[in-house]
Amino acid sequence: MNSVYSRRFTYTISEQDAGQTAEQFLRSQGYSKNLIVQLRKNPMGITMDGELIYTTRRLLKGDRLSILLTEEESSANIVPSAMPLDVVYEDGDILIINKAAGVPIHPSQGNFSNTLANAAAWYFQQKQEPFIYRAVNRLDRDTTGLLILARHSLAACILSEMVARREIHREYLAVAEGRVPDAGTISAPIARVDGSTIERCVDFETGEAAVTHYRCLRYNATYDCSLVSLRLETGRTHQIRVHMKYIGHPLPGDFLYNPDYRLIGRQALHSCRLSFLHPITKKELHFEAPLPDDMKFVTET
Repeated sequence: MNSVYSRRFTYTISEQDAGQTAEQFLRSQGYSKNLIVQLRKNPMGITMDGELIYTTRRLLKGDRLSILLTEEESSANIVPSAMPLDVVYEDGDILIINKAAGVPIHPSQGNFSNTLANAAAWYFQQKQEPFIYRAVNRLDRDTTGLLILARHSLAACILSEMVARREIHREYLAVAEGRVPDAGTISAPIARVDGSTIERCVDFETGEAAVTHYRCLRYNATYDCSLVSLRLETGRTHQIRVHMKYIGHPLPGDFLYNPDYRLIGRQALHSCRLSFLHPITKKELHFEAPLPDDMKFVTET
């Protein structure tokens, strides 16, 4: 395996940015304080004209500031597993994955070698590259569809801030029981169910604000269920599953909120569209993942 994975970024200082310290400039570019500390420890982490500089240095117009990100070791305690990994897009900064059902995002008790992290570790082991696992957005184990992995620490910093500012736009498809109204917004706070570590419920006294916009795409009378498009303003745990149950249209196959497996063996939820600005190039990116086979029954005539 190659001992080092590295990415170099060079910035030409504009008149507008002149006068800032190197640290101030890097912070404006999305570098976190922790990442800047790590760069300081690298002899070639922050340089100008090939020479190490202090982050307190004032920058002049035309200066070329060079940053070297390096990774020498892969994530500890993540065992590479030869699992399928559907890579929709990949470059030196990010990966877009179409996650399968039944795959947890992170290792946990009882899930040490069957997670997306294990599959990603195997993927990069075959490429002979070290890989630190950084999942930017999360999907429940049985939810399928698109999610982002950051390839290095800078991409992770920038994308995390984009998530906080709601600049990563996601659309979901769900199968919901009954005839869902044409369109609407669910604004109902969500809280943890007393005595449970995972289950959530609508709770107007102690819950955190949660807003879901939905649109019914079609109703299937044969199965008495609807195909629904959903967009989230907030990202609460199990938000779609809890909100759809709250309005009387739970998702079939949901082991927590509606364990009815006659139509599907897992919650009928799929992350179908993802759009955001690339963290490094700032290019607009748009991705789509088709409806998985086990949800296609809702489209049958």
